[in-house]
Amino acid sequence: MDRFSWSNGLLEINETLVIQQRGVRLYDGDDKAKLDVGVALLSTHRLIWRDGKNHDCCMAMPLSQIIFFEEQAAGIGKSAKIVIHLHPSPVNKEPGPYQNSKYSFIKLSFKEHGQIEFYRRLTEEITQKRWENTPVSQPISTGTGPQTGRTRAVGIVGIERKIEEKRKETDKNISEAFEDLSKLMVKAKEMVELSRSIASKIKDKQGDITEDETIRFKSYLLSMGIANPVTRETHGSGTHYHMQLAKQLGDMLQAPLELLSPEDLLNACKMFESLKLPLRLRVFDSGVMVVQLQSHSEEEMIASALDNVTEKGSLTAEEFAKLLGLSVLLSKERLLLAEKMGHLCRDDSVEGLRFYPNCF
Repeated sequence: MDRFSWSNGLLEINETLVIQQRGVRLYDGDDKAKLDVGVALLSTHRLIWRDGKNHDCCMAMPLSQIIFFEEQAAGIGKSAKIVIHLHPSPVNKEPGPYQNSKYSFIKLSFKEHGQIEFYRRLTEEITQKRWENTPVSQPISTGTGPQTGRTRAVGIVGIERKIEEKRKETDKNISEAFEDLSKLMVKAKEMVELSRSIASKIKDKQGDITEDETIRFKSYLLSMGIANPVTRETHGSGTHYHMQLAKQLGDMLQAPLELLSPEDLLNACKMFESLKLPLRLRVFDSGVMVVQLQSHSEEEMIASALDNVTEKGSLTAEEFAKLLGLSVLLSKERLLLAEKMGHLCRDDSVEGLRFYPNCF
């Protein structure tokens, strides 16, 4: 514990917050530190700990002080811990909560879980050693006078940088989504051109459909799992057409090659339940509609959202989407559903909508 120095808790220039976890208690070696449970913050340069009740009580330690670290599994009545082994305290170290310690290691005890992700991110930072490539500015005093204003300015810079990084990450996710959409549109364009060529030959009777065109046409259908597509020509229109289309959607979750209007697709999906198919149309309170398995449990969705948010401390829809491999829109709907049932609460700030466990 004598490696920690008092800190104002603000990020320095060139320093980035990596992860934070609530409900963390510090140990000086095997002895429990005389401090309350607080928040552990890992940045690219430091390990920071802030008291959960008294935010003025904050301390930090450079990551360069760490030799190695290991996990300590939870036991009966004991929380999981990360044991961090440290270099000797430097001679010119700033004052901290402990001037001397008989131990060469500390422990982080995770009362609210989250140790797995924290351990993973700590491993990444120690491996990459980003603090060597981007040195931060010198520590800034928290005293009175002109330096106080300078400290506040650094804090604002840190917040602005975090918002900018969040914006860049969102832009990247959007770009990747549109890249996938572009690939789909290219394939759709090829299919449309082929169908127009076939239709033109049939209409104008200018020639027979070549064997190559037939093979290409069938390959497109088979690649989507459609051997015999449902069309208005083969199944009429109205209710009968929608029933047959619903059955095909239930089997393959793919639309036939014939272009469908949104209304036809929606009407077919509405018939899943009446036809006793294993799928059903789910409409969220916001109006968002999804097709899901009949066996899909709303309770399981809520429990999954609560477990993930509790484990991470808090989550945005984007973070939750990455964890589950879902779209951001659907992830947000699941979080909103858990909030509606009283399991989660929200913090809507300039950094976006973030969900927390509802402790009340």
